Amino acid sequence: MLNELNEKVSVLIIGSGPAGYTAAIYASRANLKPVLYQGIQPGGQLTITTEVENYPGYANGIQGPEMMIDFEKQAVRMGADIRYGIATKVDFSSQPYKVWIDDEKIIEANAIIIATGASAKWLGIPSEQKLNGMGVSACAVCDGFFFKGKDVAIVGAGDTAAEEALYLSKLCTTVNMVVRRDQMRASKIMQDRVINTPNIIIHWNSETDEILGENRVEAVRLKNTQTGEKTEIKVSAFFVAIGHQPNSDLFKEFIDMDETGYIKTIPGTSKTNIEGVFAAGDVQDKHYRQAVTAAGTGCMAALDAERYLSAKGLV
Repeated sequence: MLNELNEKVSVLIIGSGPAGYTAAIYASRANLKPVLYQGIQPGGQLTITTEVENYPGYANGIQGPEMMIDFEKQAVRMGADIRYGIATKVDFSSQPYKVWIDDEKIIEANAIIIATGASAKWLGIPSEQKLNGMGVSACAVCDGFFFKGKDVAIVGAGDTAAEEALYLSKLCTTVNMVVRRDQMRASKIMQDRVINTPNIIIHWNSETDEILGENRVEAVRLKNTQTGEKTEIKVSAFFVAIGHQPNSDLFKEFIDMDETGYIKTIPGTSKTNIEGVFAAGDVQDKHYRQAVTAAGTGCMAALDAERYLSAKGLV
């Protein structure tokens, strides 16, 4: 018998970005009575994003936090039970699956949808957070358009940095690429593309000393890692492309992941290696990381969960 701190639900959704809220909308419409716990950052990465212009349906754009409020309101209107709380422990060894919330309450669920997202890695300098959303961004595809015809900088040396530098080169006048060593980690073909793009200037053996500006990015100060010499470059935006960290550590005992921690799903589905446990959004997507793709996989996860529960006679 469940004690007062335990609860049994049909579908539990962990996470509250576009993937989690979309899963809640679809699961609610299927009368699965989903419970969603919002986690440490209700709304996910979009709550630290300013204007979103590339999500369908918002003809004039929308602020990221406002967009997530819209998602949450729609999920609630459909009947989803949205709650504050952080999943701190899971046990997927047997049905019903168990999830501990805030180290005290235990939720038992027949199906779990993991939508915990991924967090951008940052350099860790104060000005980076001070100017976040005012020219500092961790997503060139999301925010590059706002700096069309401007000079920008991007830090990173892997394939993601190379891809984003190339993307920015089609929009911006000059792209200053900051690379810490005398070589890049990116694949040879990506390196060649970057090096052969005329408006990408690579600053080798350089690290970011400071991002300059009061209410918006105005310049970046670089430090040569060999000589210590510092130089300032006038830019209107500074993009951080040193990688993302999927928020998946909680599940590593049970769920198959790749070498960087992204949850593996069966291609074309949201299914994980554990029957009845599904993953959606950036926690399983290292390639696109867009709000619209996260929402799409949230829809998939809810439909997969509904079919799973129906097949098991649990609804």
